[in-house]
Amino acid sequence: MTPAARIAAAIDVLDQVFAGNPAEKSLINWARRSRFAGSGDRAAVRDHVFDALRNRKSYTTLGGAENGRGAMIGALRANNLDPAQIFNGEGYAPSSLTPEEQAASGNLSDLSELVRLDCPEWLAPMLRNSLGEMFESVCGALKFRAPVFLRVNLRKTSREGALETLLKDGITTKPHALSETALEVVENPRKILNSSAFRDGLVELQDAGSQHIMDQIPVAAGQRVLDYCAGGGGKTLAMAAREKAVFFAHDVDPSRMADLPTRAKRAGVRVKILSSDDASAAAPFDVVLCDVPCSGSGAWRRSPDAKWNLTKDRLEDLIWVQDEILQKAATYVGQDGTLAFATCSLLNEENRDQINKFLENNSDWHLASETKLTPIEGCDGFYLAILKRKISKKTI
Repeated sequence: MTPAARIAAAIDVLDQVFAGNPAEKSLINWARRSRFAGSGDRAAVRDHVFDALRNRKSYTTLGGAENGRGAMIGALRANNLDPAQIFNGEGYAPSSLTPEEQAASGNLSDLSELVRLDCPEWLAPMLRNSLGEMFESVCGALKFRAPVFLRVNLRKTSREGALETLLKDGITTKPHALSETALEVVENPRKILNSSAFRDGLVELQDAGSQHIMDQIPVAAGQRVLDYCAGGGGKTLAMAAREKAVFFAHDVDPSRMADLPTRAKRAGVRVKILSSDDASAAAPFDVVLCDVPCSGSGAWRRSPDAKWNLTKDRLEDLIWVQDEILQKAATYVGQDGTLAFATCSLLNEENRDQINKFLENNSDWHLASETKLTPIEGCDGFYLAILKRKISKKTI
């Protein structure tokens, strides 16, 4: 495919996404219809689509239309390229620019702040309040592609050993300061899933910020640890690789954990999957982690359509669910145990505000520690609160 044909394909995919279809599904459907497209073509189209979604508002404004074509015209202008060189109707190229599209010319510096930063207007007050002086820099960072990170499985190898094994497969990595298990992929990230290091369980894909958050959760040998909102189980495996404890995983939707047994076997660890009834019966636990459903605002670089699909009603629903989960999970924690609350959100409403509300309603608990990360640290945005029960004073 020519560069122009790749842009034309990206326009088709973006139109599907703008119509309300998930980005990943739209890309898969396009690839199935386009058997002629090679791996390089598919990767290029994917990059175009995700770049346009991260910068949806600024690109469509520069392109003059809220559709795939407008987004790709705007993408070229944002990168100081003349869209007329691509939009010329030759071969498989998009049709020539209309007078209206030509009139919508401009550059990023001409746009208003929120449009330039690709920040949804209704969310801006909450993000400003949550991020303070970092608001502009964090929103700016969310406009760019996220790094690819690997977590080294210390049960099977060292970080240096994993780095060398990956290099033999043509994958160049470098250590990242956020965690002793974190490797940032410098070259050939698309080779990871077929590498021997991945197949043999030496590494897993996991953001460095997520690894750092897991490093902060106090887990000791022999303890019973419940990942209450396990999902795919990445955080369960991160804790299991660090300490020889007894690990349990639960999720309200068991299908989300379908791959966890295979991943755990590859990693060389044991994880017992629990239903809701089983989790209640197996309590108490020494550590309970609640990695709750959230806006995902800290990871919008990886799922950029989520930024534009989030609504006020959806956020309110998520906040209610988070509160319910935290209250329920607290009942599973042993007297001297730890309750860990985590999100990949940048919003106070989903983070510290939830903890303050919990502490107001549960006076026997206190906040032992708190960790916040934003994309400024080079990772996704995360929040972690470690909660412990207060030690009662004995009456003499």
